[in-house]
Amino acid sequence: MFSECKNGKVNDISTVSTPILHAVQEHLPQLSQQERRIGEYILASPATVVHLGITELADQCGASPSTVTRFCKAFHFKGYPDFKMKLAGELAQKPAQNAYQDVIAGNDLQTIASAMESNHVASIADTTRLLDIQQLQRAVEALCGAGRIDLYGVATSSIVAQDFYQKLVRIGKNCTAFADSHMQITSATALSSGDVAVAVSYSGETPETIAALKCAKDSGATTICLTHYGSSSLASLADIPLFSSSLEEGMRRGDMASRIAQLHIIDILFMGMVSSRFEDYVPKLEHSYHNVRNYR
Repeated sequence: MFSECKNGKVNDISTVSTPILHAVQEHLPQLSQQERRIGEYILASPATVVHLGITELADQCGASPSTVTRFCKAFHFKGYPDFKMKLAGELAQKPAQNAYQDVIAGNDLQTIASAMESNHVASIADTTRLLDIQQLQRAVEALCGAGRIDLYGVATSSIVAQDFYQKLVRIGKNCTAFADSHMQITSATALSSGDVAVAVSYSGETPETIAALKCAKDSGATTICLTHYGSSSLASLADIPLFSSSLEEGMRRGDMASRIAQLHIIDILFMGMVSSRFEDYVPKLEHSYHNVRNYR
């Protein structure tokens, strides 16, 4: 019924070409036996799955419909219909050519420039297909209504947090971006209901970031996370999880495409905030622009 597997992964990984399928393959070892059978079937026959009802898929995998639902919710879908719809959308997309190229010794600058363009375009496109508009709307509303906003991130993720910080201060939001783990905890402790904490971690498993977001949640703040698509400790903790593409792999790029994907979501959130409160935020943007220009 299924493709041959080794170490919990389907042998023929040529089908693993979308963020959803990649996430399923990546998390197979962490799933229960029945859920793993469902994942293996999906990886082996994704085009077939989008035409199956939940009972049909459960029968094919020797599982129950409730197990299929549990499998879908483990990957942050509302249920099987939501999973099937988004998988069908991904499969309908034309595969990107030469996406996510790694660094190769001796490449000329023209080749490198083309590779970076391909990586970044693919990352943005993959992330856009993953977006949950309802979750984005919840995040925008929480950020607009927040009395105070904390931004947490370490290493590369701190750059993304700093980018959001410089945008938010321009529209008059009371916010701070912390890279120091001790300061993250200290600030999170002082948050309360009506405040928002945003944690950025591509892996979703950065201990310092998880601790800070948990502390913010315990203090009563609304918690938002920005992480890679799939199951993670950070996503499970956040009130509003937001996901970027998880297809980038390799050790040599320094998380280039993943950083671009996260910045893409930050820009969407910021534009959503300004659009929803145009009369409040645009005058502040213009005022800050003219003041900075006067002091140059």
